[in-house]
Amino acid sequence: METRLVIIAAITVGYFALMSWITFSVRRHANSSDGMTAGGRNYPAYLIGALLLSEFIGSSVSIGTAQKGFELGISAAWNLVALSLGFLLLALVLVRKYKESGQSTISGILASAYGEPIRYAASVLTIVALSIVAVALYAGGGAVLAAVLHIDKTVAILLVGAITVAYVSLGGMRSVVYTNFAHSIMKYVGMILALAYALEATGGIHTLQARLPAAMFDWTAIGWGQICAWMIGGIGSIFATQYVIQALVSTDNPAVARRACFYVSSLMIPFGLMAALVGMCGAVLYPGVKSIDAFPTLIAHMPAFSASVMVVGLAGALFGGIAATTLASATLAMKDFYDPMFNKEKNDRKSVRFIRIAILVAGLLPLVLALSAEKLLLIAFLGKALRATLAVLVLMAFYAPRFGTPRGAFVGVILSVIATIGWFLAGNPYGVDSSYLALAVPLLTMGISQVFKQPPAEAPKVPAARSTASF
Repeated sequence: METRLVIIAAITVGYFALMSWITFSVRRHANSSDGMTAGGRNYPAYLIGALLLSEFIGSSVSIGTAQKGFELGISAAWNLVALSLGFLLLALVLVRKYKESGQSTISGILASAYGEPIRYAASVLTIVALSIVAVALYAGGGAVLAAVLHIDKTVAILLVGAITVAYVSLGGMRSVVYTNFAHSIMKYVGMILALAYALEATGGIHTLQARLPAAMFDWTAIGWGQICAWMIGGIGSIFATQYVIQALVSTDNPAVARRACFYVSSLMIPFGLMAALVGMCGAVLYPGVKSIDAFPTLIAHMPAFSASVMVVGLAGALFGGIAATTLASATLAMKDFYDPMFNKEKNDRKSVRFIRIAILVAGLLPLVLALSAEKLLLIAFLGKALRATLAVLVLMAFYAPRFGTPRGAFVGVILSVIATIGWFLAGNPYGVDSSYLALAVPLLTMGISQVFKQPPAEAPKVPAARSTASF
């Protein structure tokens, strides 16, 4: 066991030493606020695709999907099917609109359509939603590292937070793009190795079918209500996630951005199927463990090299996901609050200093909640559901700009945050998922504001000048 731990630790340390070198080598691109938040422009499609893939198959989704697979079976994969559909629709419906808008933040896009008040409401909602996602990411990553390296979970979570904040504040967006390319490869390969080991240990798919209830192979066992909720939350989160917009606008043109989305969409569903199957194998191999511990326990029993790849992939995706959420939150805080209110002279050195402080705060605050978080997929899904509100308003801003009013948009965001989080904390009463409220509230407020919208005042008619000509 000691030798195995040494191998895993050595490979993990070596990998992150390489990532640290990459971060250090691109630090010159983080000397300005634009460099921190965009890292330069013109990234190719495969880099942007890998960046987005790494963020959306982070530890919370991987372990959370395996957790649901342990509990309910193959239908847990619908979580990734929703994300796959979201990226496909993003490519077809919104990529060109985002590029043509000239904006790099979701709040800026909405402000151009509905006025300045919505900018602040949308910015706060996005920061809250990304912080909730960070909680699930930290908790999932800590669970894996604690199980595999045999360290305390609290220590593992704090360690992850410290490392992530350090390399994001040093390298900015460019370091996130480059390191996430490596993270996504390691994560995908690691999941393939984990599934191969799990199926071999259980005796193959036929043995799995014989030892598990038939319901666990029912594609709709999780229920159509939950599947639809995942669709709303998944598609909504992709349409209105700050770091998605930052990544897409950093490409040369809409065609490159669309290709990046197609790459991610095609890779999501296989990953979801593998994660769900890993959880199902865990239900056979380790029936006595908590569902959240099924995947980490499997990794702890894998051969040293395979386990190392999986640990590196999970930890890398975790760092990548946290990096993206903290950088996105810091970008919004700088562009929507600090620069307009406290840096009106546009001193770039002040902006860079602020964004590094904001990265520190946004990266470390979620750690407190992560120490006691267990329902990873549920928590991560709340973060997605909240962004569905902004997705509704973005679609209206681009495709129905005359519908509703700025006040309706602003009130919709405020009420949606209150209703969605309140409903979630109440345990989703009557089996109605909180994502339905995130979708319905802005539609309702914009509909009401449309009904009571004052018609535009007509310009006063100027009487025609009386002719003085004689006939």
